[in-house]
Amino acid sequence: MGTAMPKRYFSRVSPFPGAGICTRVTRTVVPPAIQAAASLLLATLWGFAVFGDWSRQAFCVTSMGPSPDCADRIASVIALSVMVAVVAACATGVAWLARRESLYGVAVGAWVVALVVLFVGGLAAQ
Repeated sequence: MGTAMPKRYFSRVSPFPGAGICTRVTRTVVPPAIQAAASLLLATLWGFAVFGDWSRQAFCVTSMGPSPDCADRIASVIALSVMVAVVAACATGVAWLARRESLYGVAVGAWVVALVVLFVGGLAAQ
């Protein structure tokens, strides 16, 4: 009786060797520390934009001074961005505290969405 060959994952050779088509799959793994750092840096940028008043200065201050109705429109954009940021903060916290590295990608994506909402909304509020 022969012994069974061990299963090889991601090591199949191309069925089309002459055509130059390679079907080998390689996987790149990003260390969780880099993902956590990216999430925290994006959170810091978002925090400065919202709480540091960067968004009002960027979108509402003109050569004539700040516009009061623009500041009101920016406040509603900030409220929408805060809702997305709460999801991002929760995903970051769960990924960090529960050691669920798969949530770092969700957290980074949510922080990017929160910043995009802030930027696009700020452009619309001008």
